Amino acid sequence: MSSYPRRWWALSLIAAAQFMVIMDTSIIGVALPKIQQDLGFSQENLSWVFNAYVVAFGGLLLLGGRLSDLFGARRMFATGWLVLLAGSAVAGAASSVSVELTGRAVQGVGAALIAPSALTLLMMLFGGTPRELTRALALYGAAAPAGGTAGVFLGGVITEYLSWPWVFYINIPIAVVALLATPALMPAGAGRGRGSIDWIGAATVTTGLGLAVYGIVRAPEVGWGSTSTAPVLGAAVVLLLVFVTLQARRRQPLMRLAIFRTPNLGAANLVQLLLGGAWIPMWFFLNLYLQQVLGFSAFPSGAALLPMTVLIMLGMVALAPWAINRFGSKSMVVTGMAVLAVGMGWLALVRSDGSYWVDVLPASLVAALGMSLAFIPSLGTAISSARPEEGGLASGIVNTSYQIGSALGLAAMTALAAAHGADQLGNTQALTNGFSTAFIGAALVAVLGALVAALALRTRRKAGANAETPDREVAAAAGH
Repeated sequence: MSSYPRRWWALSLIAAAQFMVIMDTSIIGVALPKIQQDLGFSQENLSWVFNAYVVAFGGLLLLGGRLSDLFGARRMFATGWLVLLAGSAVAGAASSVSVELTGRAVQGVGAALIAPSALTLLMMLFGGTPRELTRALALYGAAAPAGGTAGVFLGGVITEYLSWPWVFYINIPIAVVALLATPALMPAGAGRGRGSIDWIGAATVTTGLGLAVYGIVRAPEVGWGSTSTAPVLGAAVVLLLVFVTLQARRRQPLMRLAIFRTPNLGAANLVQLLLGGAWIPMWFFLNLYLQQVLGFSAFPSGAALLPMTVLIMLGMVALAPWAINRFGSKSMVVTGMAVLAVGMGWLALVRSDGSYWVDVLPASLVAALGMSLAFIPSLGTAISSARPEEGGLASGIVNTSYQIGSALGLAAMTALAAAHGADQLGNTQALTNGFSTAFIGAALVAVLGALVAALALRTRRKAGANAETPDREVAAAAGH
């Protein structure tokens, strides 16, 4: 559809959608202390304001991709915005912990419908023209991490000058505009209309992931060997094994397991999982450090991380694609994860009497540089490794990998931080010790990601004089 006249306007809506669904994972960061105070969350359970969204989002992404294939990408794109609108209204109006988490989970369901259908629409619009696809995916690729970091800043502005419910209400007018614009801008693209939907698979993978996160978060409070921890984690493992078994046996699975035999696809997805598992805990605890230790209010806390947003945008759009073409995608993934680990290791040196200029800004910029270098080539490798007809499935898998990595990484780092003092509100030294331990844990996750990329990602040679190298294909898939 390279001749579709409104394709660039459509791309702006697609990029905005990607920006929004990722921003909703982070916009609550600065508002967390206010939400905790008003609704009565404990320090350990506070991470569920994030995890309720991410578990629903990540767990249902594969189902969202399947529904998009069956019923049409434009229809599911619009449906996702409607569900996101409803969840935002519930989360903003919440007066209790249970209602807040319900609203966040509904938001995650909406995001799980929006994200895969948005990427499908992008490929429909630009897939036939490599040069335009390059430009389109550059903007799309930059929208995700930029949305995640920009959410921190916007959350600070909103919490400081309005109130925390508006970090959810802000989605409502944006969703209304998206719903009005979708019929005019997006191609119809009828779905296949035939085929079964693996509802049991969707239920088992989402419930299994949710129980895994719940068990890890609760373990420091009730004990890893307690009678409530082991059964929960055991049930999570059983459900995830049931999901894998179902996918292996079904004629029309939610996720065709054989796709992981594709060279580089599994390794790139594992890197994305580890990238989410390192990056999300970093900004979560960095927000808490700024407010609970350094004493920043909501707006200064959000503004303090704005330099990260600028650096990520520049890195995604300009630096990463050039570096992929110059040095190769594998080299950039390894380098990016290593730089990210250095930044997080630097953050682990935070002090209870520290300052933003010494303890936060330099280290956060190093971490942001690493993120911008690693995200694009690992995402591009995961998508470009699949056959063209499985691009939608590949995009659903890589989105799932990042979101689930985020949820599990945050759950693990929350448990680690709580075990080292982060549950002692008011004790700045204990809080600092806990946050520092979480930063060390996140740095080790990033180191593991660098090792996986170095050992498992393969670089293939040209097949002939006119053949493109995989690195050049990744650059085209990620942006130039």
